[in-house]
Amino acid sequence: MTFAHSLALTLAVASGSAHAMSDDALGDLVSQRLQGDRTGACMAVAVIEDDTVARAFRCADGQDTARIGADTAFEIGSVSKTMTAALLADLIRQGKGSLDDPLSAWLPAGTKLPDYQGKPILIRHVVTHSSGLPALPSRMAAPSVDDPYARLDEAALLASLGDVTLTAAPGTTFQYSNFASMVLSYAVARRAGTDMETLLKQRLFAPLGMQHAYIDQAPPGVRAAVGHTPNARPASAWHFQANLAGVGGVRATLDDMVRYVQGQLGGEPTSISPALELSQRKISDAPPMAMNWMLMPVGERVVHVHEGGTGGFSSFVSFDKERRRGVVILSDTTWNSIGSLGSLGLHLVDPAFPLGKPRREATPDGALLDALAGEYQLSSGLKMVLRRKGDALEIQPAGQGVHAMGYDSAGDFYPRDFDAILRPQRQADGYAFTWMQMGGVMSAKRVDATMRKPALRVDAAILKDYEGEYPLVQGFALNVKVQDDALTIQGTGQPALPVQAVAPDVFVMDAVGAEIRFERDGAGEVVALTLKQAGQELRGEKK
Repeated sequence: MTFAHSLALTLAVASGSAHAMSDDALGDLVSQRLQGDRTGACMAVAVIEDDTVARAFRCADGQDTARIGADTAFEIGSVSKTMTAALLADLIRQGKGSLDDPLSAWLPAGTKLPDYQGKPILIRHVVTHSSGLPALPSRMAAPSVDDPYARLDEAALLASLGDVTLTAAPGTTFQYSNFASMVLSYAVARRAGTDMETLLKQRLFAPLGMQHAYIDQAPPGVRAAVGHTPNARPASAWHFQANLAGVGGVRATLDDMVRYVQGQLGGEPTSISPALELSQRKISDAPPMAMNWMLMPVGERVVHVHEGGTGGFSSFVSFDKERRRGVVILSDTTWNSIGSLGSLGLHLVDPAFPLGKPRREATPDGALLDALAGEYQLSSGLKMVLRRKGDALEIQPAGQGVHAMGYDSAGDFYPRDFDAILRPQRQADGYAFTWMQMGGVMSAKRVDATMRKPALRVDAAILKDYEGEYPLVQGFALNVKVQDDALTIQGTGQPALPVQAVAPDVFVMDAVGAEIRFERDGAGEVVALTLKQAGQELRGEKK
C-alpha cells in the first residue's frame, strides 16, 4: 500500500447513481484511463448492477481492437484462487472438511509439513495467506522466466513443504503465498476425488453458466488472447499442472466472469450458491479477509476484491453485496509492475476513487537524468550503473549488457527490451530508486557519493506557511504541521511523518518514497499541494 492509497480504501463515499451504467458510459470511462497508454493494453470490462450489465472492449490503440472480443479467453491469474475457495467451501458444506482441519489432513500420508513449536498450519491459514509458507516452493526445477510454473509437478510441490522452517506461528503474519495456494489447489482436488479442471467445470462453471471457462481444455468457439508485457511485447502463456492450477491457471471470457460475479452477488440460486456465500464470510482481521477474498472498506460498506496477474495478463474482480454491484476487468497486458488495474477498478467500484490517467511516452528532464546517473546496489545485492545518453537513461547491471530505458508521464523509467520498472525516489540527499521485476520490489541505494548533497534547511517562519489541511480525495486529507522546527505531514488515520526540503516548496518523505510540492498564489500564499507517490499524483487545495 502507498501512503495515500492505504487510506483511500476507507473513504466515506457518497451514494451511487440511481441509474445503471450504459455500455457507452462505461466505454468512455475505460477510454479516459486507457486511450494512448504506452503499454498498448486491450481490456474487456463489465459493470454489473442488479440484472443490468454494461460491457466495453477497448484498446490503448484503436487499431488493436480485433485483439479481443466476447469470444476471447483471458488468463485471470490469482482471481482463480477465489474459485478454489468456492470449491473448498463446497467441500466443507458437504461435511468433507473444515477450515480448522490441519493442512496435513488433506495431503498424502507421510507428507512432511512444517509447524511452529507444535502449532500446525490449518486450512484457514492458507486461505488468509497466514500459513507462514514462502511465496514460492523451493523445488521449481529451474523455472522459465516466461512460463515459471510449467515444470513444477505435484511431487516437487509437496517435497518443497519439507524444506520450510516457519519463523512465526501460523495465523499471526500475513504473507501472500502462491506456494500455499498451490498446495490448497492440490488438496481440494484430492479431497474431491477428481482433477481440478473437472472439478471446476462440474461444481462451479456449469452451475453458473460459465460455458467458456477452462484450464487446459478450451471449449469450442473460444480463442485464447495473446498476452503482452507492459512494454507492448507478446508474452508467453502460463501453464500449470492441472491440480495446481487453482492458484492462477483459469482462463475465462468476459461473460464467464460476469456470470461468476452475478453468482457472488446472489442472483439466481444454483447448486454452488451456498458455497459462494460461505466463502464470502470474514474469517481474518489482519488484513480483513474472507476465503481468498480481500475485504475492502468503502465508507460503511465492505467490498470483496481480488486482482490477478500473469506474465502477459491482468485482472480485477470485485463485488459489493450491499449495492448489488460488481466490476470485472480483463486485460491482455500485465500491469503488475505499474500498479495493476486498481486505478480503473476502484473508480468503477465507486467514483470517489480517482480514475487515473494513461501512461504516455515522455521525455525526462535533463536534471533528473543527471541526478540519477551513478552506481547503485539493489537490496538483492545486484549492482547497477545508470548513465545519461542524450535525452534518455540507460542501465547496465553488473556483468550484463546495456539496456535503453523509456520514460512515461507517470515518472517511471522502463527497459524497452524486457519487463521491469525503475521508479525514481527523490530523497533529502539526492535520488534513489525502486526496481520492480517479476513481482519483486527492490530498493536501490547509491553507492557512489558524488551526487549526494546536504538536506536543504528552511527557516521555521517559512515552514509555518505550509501549515493546514489539504483534502486530496473525499474522506482523505493531509494535515501539515510544524513540530520542533520541522515539518510533518499526517494522512487521515495515519501517524505524522517528518519531511525534508529538497528545493523551495518541495519536500520529500523518505519513509514512504513520496514527494510533496506546495503551490503559491500571486501574493505568495501557499494554496495547494500535490502528493507524488508510486507513479500517481493527488492534488489538494488548502482549507
